[in-house]
Amino acid sequence: MGKTKVKKMLFILSKATIENVYAAFIMANGARMEGIDSEIFFTFFGLEAIQKKKLENLRVATVGNPAMHIPTMLGGLPGMEALATKMMKKEMDKLDIPPVGEFLEILSDSGCKLWACKLAVDMFHLKKEDLIDEIEDIITVGDFYARADQENTHLLFI
Repeated sequence: MGKTKVKKMLFILSKATIENVYAAFIMANGARMEGIDSEIFFTFFGLEAIQKKKLENLRVATVGNPAMHIPTMLGGLPGMEALATKMMKKEMDKLDIPPVGEFLEILSDSGCKLWACKLAVDMFHLKKEDLIDEIEDIITVGDFYARADQENTHLLFI
């Protein structure tokens, strides 16, 4: 049997929690490092990761996050989200993982295409000026799916 190589990875990011954002960024960056085309489609709350005013204030989800290994009630206590976020950022600094804004620049410079969802942009009353400069464009879901219409392309929802 012949070996099929992945040629393109398309990521859909719908939540702007630190753990979701970095998962998408690291996967997209890893694809680029392997010579695989990659693109990220930011939709709904994922748009916060590309809003100039919000991208550096993303937080860890502490409520309802089974990976936190704490009861949901404790995750909702005042200051718990800030503490978890501070701890995660400290660990990421140790590994030299760049902050969100810098990572977006790295992705764009590597050739990763960054797209904003038109429906979500309209729903949240955003303008292109509210988004980072590295955004290729604001496109529809149909436009995004059309970008997947080629052999050896994979979609991943994060």
